[in-house]
Amino acid sequence: MVRRHTSVVASVVCVAMFSLPACASVGETKSAATPGSLTPGSSSQATTSSRGLAGNGVDIYAADRPNALSDVVKHDRALVYVPNSLSNTVDVIDPVTAHVVSHFAVGALPQHIVPAWDLKTLYVTNDGGNTLTPIDPATGRPGPTIPVVDPYNMYFTPDGKYAIVVAERLQRLDFRDPHTFTLVKSVPVDCLGVDHLDFSADGRYLIASCEFSGKLLKLDVTTRRVIGTIRLNGGDAKPQDVKLDPTGRVFYVADMKRGGVYTVDGDTFAVTGFVPTGAGAHGLYVSRDSKVLYVTNRDAGTISLLDFSTDTVTRTWTIPGGGSPDMGGVSADGKVLWVSGRFHGVVYAIDTTTGALVHKIPVGSGPHGLCVFPQPGRYSLGHTGVFR
Repeated sequence: MVRRHTSVVASVVCVAMFSLPACASVGETKSAATPGSLTPGSSSQATTSSRGLAGNGVDIYAADRPNALSDVVKHDRALVYVPNSLSNTVDVIDPVTAHVVSHFAVGALPQHIVPAWDLKTLYVTNDGGNTLTPIDPATGRPGPTIPVVDPYNMYFTPDGKYAIVVAERLQRLDFRDPHTFTLVKSVPVDCLGVDHLDFSADGRYLIASCEFSGKLLKLDVTTRRVIGTIRLNGGDAKPQDVKLDPTGRVFYVADMKRGGVYTVDGDTFAVTGFVPTGAGAHGLYVSRDSKVLYVTNRDAGTISLLDFSTDTVTRTWTIPGGGSPDMGGVSADGKVLWVSGRFHGVVYAIDTTTGALVHKIPVGSGPHGLCVFPQPGRYSLGHTGVFR
């Protein structure tokens, strides 16, 4: 990802995927139940499991089925919003014509475009500019900027009560009013490069990645206290995106350094396995039928399809001529995966049935946290669009 750190050496996120057996040792873990105690990790191999939806009858993404748009967004124009981190601009793409239909300047270093919990606004997180730029999804037009310190990324608690601004440079998770963005509580975290997170199915806790310290942290959302940490691969890791599986029991964490995804039991907060996918595993996206996790492998120029029920990579799509698939989202009908080409100044549109590249659209420099909107779902947890 693009960095503006002075205290941290800038790094490049890489992602790549191959169909390989999942076998890896894990690093030290600190139990959520006993946050002060270190326990050794163990080798774990992902094998065929019974963790499919039939196992517990739960699907936390049940509201995300094809074209199941809520009344709030069903009249919004379908568009693809692209923050160009190195151009300080946003490009807006019409997914039907595959043309850029709008282009506007925003604050310095826009990183992600984040749907609000209530689905009524999109926010551009201008990290270097210390601002948010709101966008009206009904028109696709930007509004007046909102001052917010260090908004690298942003999420919303499942109950919609708080926005959580991921202040990466300052190593903080800032709980703010989700409408005015007034600071409610700033939570310092020992998490160098805090980047991405996801919430438990009941919203009691979140798990966040620490890119530059090779760790995960678990935070109690109610008390706003860190209750556990894990050192991934003994700390020799660069964790990125975090995503909860449809059953609500397993978190997936992409590691761009090791080239794959960890499986983590959220309740016990322990690494249970590792699935190799390719160099620079980065972004994680759930298919509309809740069966597949799309993993973007930025360095390999590929996208892997990981079967949730077996924790195996069943297919790998390669960007023709090479590419740098980074972040994005699935179209409302589930037929197209849209991802930014981080190092190539393009956006890729990929057919989710065949894996074919159907469009490669030129945009600004350093496209990053692309947002497809609207998407199905009752509410947004933030990032580039995590809906439940």
